[in-house]
Amino acid sequence: MNHTSFEGIGMTSRRTRDRLINRLREQGIENELVLNTVRDTPRHIFIDEALAHRAYEDTALPIGYNQTISQPYSVAKMTELLLAGGPLERVLEVGTGSGYQTAVLAQLVPYVYSVERIRPLQEKARKRLSLLKLRNAQLRHTDGGMGWPDKAPFDGILVTAAPEEVPPEFLVQLAVGGRLVIPVGGQSQQLKLIIKESEDSFTTEIIEGAKFVPLLSGTIR
Repeated sequence: MNHTSFEGIGMTSRRTRDRLINRLREQGIENELVLNTVRDTPRHIFIDEALAHRAYEDTALPIGYNQTISQPYSVAKMTELLLAGGPLERVLEVGTGSGYQTAVLAQLVPYVYSVERIRPLQEKARKRLSLLKLRNAQLRHTDGGMGWPDKAPFDGILVTAAPEEVPPEFLVQLAVGGRLVIPVGGQSQQLKLIIKESEDSFTTEIIEGAKFVPLLSGTIR
């Protein structure tokens, strides 16, 4: 996918993006498809113009409403974990936020379903995805902890905010063989990969420490 018009100059240029990709490689990201997608996704359009010069730093940035755009490493790592079992057809993203992770997923998976509890963030994300002509992501304004039962089961679920415990709804909405990538915990969080082996058995792997905004309930209009 080539977004030449979004290539940017200076701090958003190709060279700046390549530097970020090298850094992600050094941090252990190996999936070339994921690395290329992160390189080609114009992260600077997902944040306020005032912060655009920091778009390709490997850092989380504020997007308002006490939310952040995830750091590129987290996006790459979680996407890599999600895809590590082979190609996926249907993925649920919990926490659309800026729409950046959504955009990365939509270039790698045929169907992306993304839920967001803060409507103004969701509306901005929708515009950005449309700007990039990514039409295979469906967005819904709802309490993220409930998932999206009508669209289940999902081959993969990626959660961009941390609950204290894994919500049972996510486990129910995961297809057998499906993968759930989720940060869990309060002050101290762990990124977990949970695989649904059968209807009632799961394997859980702790990947690394994590730092995400908390998964909150309720919606904001």
